Amino acid sequence: MTAEKIEDAARERRLYLDTSAYLCILLRDQGSDVLVRETTGAELLSSVLLVLEAKRNLVRLAREGVLQPEQYKECLGRVEADADFFLLSDLTLDICRSTIMPAVSTPHSLDLVHLRTALSFHSVEPIDRFVTNDESQRQAAEEVGLPVS
Repeated sequence: MTAEKIEDAARERRLYLDTSAYLCILLRDQGSDVLVRETTGAELLSSVLLVLEAKRNLVRLAREGVLQPEQYKECLGRVEADADFFLLSDLTLDICRSTIMPAVSTPHSLDLVHLRTALSFHSVEPIDRFVTNDESQRQAAEEVGLPVS
């Protein structure tokens, strides 16, 4: 094994999670076991939007009766606790002013923030994977050059 391969093997994985991937883990949706295994021991990156979007979705699910009051309360607590395990980037004017846009797809505004934030992290130190459970977001990430597989 070369010194470079040893260094790569020892380096902590850097994963950018968008809100769809995080909610899958939080709500223990189908596929969450795979995501939990993949994220365990990794450096987790995201935008502060992850916290906002996660809480908004929890409110929606509680109002729809999908989450019972105790589940809602537990999930809210986990979002707060989990935020400490992420390196969260603020939404900045630079991200908003960026002209980076996927070549074909036109993501929703908050999805675009996730893409541009991931690219910002990636430009400083490469991320190993952009993790999403949304197929259109996965395609957009691929279009802007983020590692998705």
